[in-house]
Amino acid sequence: MKLPADGFKTENNSDVTFKQASGTQYIVVDCGGGTIDITVHEVLEGGALKELHKASGNDLGGQTVDNKFKEFLREIFSDSLWDAYEKEQPGELQKLMYDISVLKENDDDVEISCPYNLGEMANKKQKMEKFFESVRGVSWNQGSIKILKEKVRSFYADSLNGITKSLKEILKKDFTIKYILLVGGYAQSLILRQHITNQFGGQCKVLCPSHPQEAIMKGAVMFGRNPALVASRISAFTYGVSLSLRFDASKHRADKKYTNKEGEWCDGIFCVLVKENEEVGWDKTSEYSCTPIERDQTAITFAFYRTERNIQGLMYVDEWGVEKIGSIILESPDTARGMNREIKLQIKFGATEMTATAIDVDSGSTVKTELDFMAKSMRSIRNNVWQK
Repeated sequence: MKLPADGFKTENNSDVTFKQASGTQYIVVDCGGGTIDITVHEVLEGGALKELHKASGNDLGGQTVDNKFKEFLREIFSDSLWDAYEKEQPGELQKLMYDISVLKENDDDVEISCPYNLGEMANKKQKMEKFFESVRGVSWNQGSIKILKEKVRSFYADSLNGITKSLKEILKKDFTIKYILLVGGYAQSLILRQHITNQFGGQCKVLCPSHPQEAIMKGAVMFGRNPALVASRISAFTYGVSLSLRFDASKHRADKKYTNKEGEWCDGIFCVLVKENEEVGWDKTSEYSCTPIERDQTAITFAFYRTERNIQGLMYVDEWGVEKIGSIILESPDTARGMNREIKLQIKFGATEMTATAIDVDSGSTVKTELDFMAKSMRSIRNNVWQK
């Protein structure tokens, strides 16, 4: 949106003005090396953006194509020779893979200079030409490996099919999409841009910035300086916190029961903070009120979880599809009011990270954390706080 008028090109290389009028809806396809990340935005009055569809996608980014290239070279030179080459010449292989990644920008026959050590290892087995006699779509050409355009295109099949499937699912929904914006390093691929234009150009305009990788960095800087640029997001997960409730034999699992001097409790209840596909404002803060489960308790533990499963019937944090994403411990030194002390839990949604703040009202003690959504699952811990 902030690029100059000639910042976008269509596949026929004509200049396009990206209309920023209120109500304009568009898809952003972030074509990275590892993943393809897709979301839908709507332009609001004043130019801020509203997310209409949770970030989705797949792990079929540009590295998928690179790996297909490498698998093809393995087919040419045999498993044993290629395994030895990977082990003995990792630096040279890295340079080869970089050369291959650059070649993705074109849609033509490809010529790759055969690395010196790969050639030396191959010649010890047999004449170089022999490796290419039984493999279709490739030939040896005076020190270079020549791969025909049709064969190169086949390396893109899995990646392009995955992107196409994701976009079709979004376009079936009740949106009014005017543009598909391709950004990220993989968007420099002419084959990728042509495929998306051929598939969806009849429904909306397919655009790509002149420097699609730089657009990602510029956008990150702009968002960092002004988070209000994205007014709201759609939650990709259901997030929750683990709490305890008074044990009820008619409702709770027997193995979740534990007893302290205050009575019987059910441990590890999944208390929903925000649901999957729920819209959350960038500066929205939700507040929850809890109390300790022991009158002389001086530390309160909160553990946070997320899930993509349907939460109907979900009760405990140790069920399938639920993973822990972080925890905090709040000091509560003033125990004069026993279990009547109020513990406030404030959750701020909408930014790229979710911030959790716990406050002990009586003492003023506060603890805060930014939850790491990339953390691996960790074993659940017993919580010592319960919701009023």
